[in-house]
Amino acid sequence: MEINLNGRTFFETAWDFVKLGVEHIFTGYDHLAFLVGLLLMTRTLPSVVKVITSFTVAHSVTLALATFGVVALPPRLIESLIALSIAYIAIENFTGRALVHRWKITFLFGLVHGFGFSNVLKEMVLTRKALAISLFSFNGGVEAGQLIFVSLVFPLVYYAAASRWKEQFLSATSLAIMALGFCWFVQRAFLT
Repeated sequence: MEINLNGRTFFETAWDFVKLGVEHIFTGYDHLAFLVGLLLMTRTLPSVVKVITSFTVAHSVTLALATFGVVALPPRLIESLIALSIAYIAIENFTGRALVHRWKITFLFGLVHGFGFSNVLKEMVLTRKALAISLFSFNGGVEAGQLIFVSLVFPLVYYAAASRWKEQFLSATSLAIMALGFCWFVQRAFLT
């Protein structure tokens, strides 16, 4: 999605960045895999809220810090760490223990994912004023996209996890997510 800021009002600019944030979520297959991995072992609505909120707070902090240039990390490192976070969540699903404190690891990984989100904004040449508008609007779009995805997927995961095929579903899905995470890691760390 290209955004032309010339002659745009505040609200038009904000709306464009909200749409960009939503688009980024639904075309960011690594982020969707991460969310599915989280949802597989998050069985109650309060747990989902806690996990998603911790992720949101964390990635909002690093998104802002990176977008404003306070902290800069190499994109290759960040993208590789994002891939490993996906694999880790899937591996954690195999441990079978109650993941009561999953929100803590989600917060940690949210910090990493925020740096990844910031790359979208850093690739654009934005004025300081446009940067502030874009940051908050883009983050709002990311959250909207994430909430839409979670609200669609959580009920499906919940019912599949309550079925007689529970173990097969959880194992197969976690294995697929783990394989994707490691493939993305190899691709990002060594092949690009």
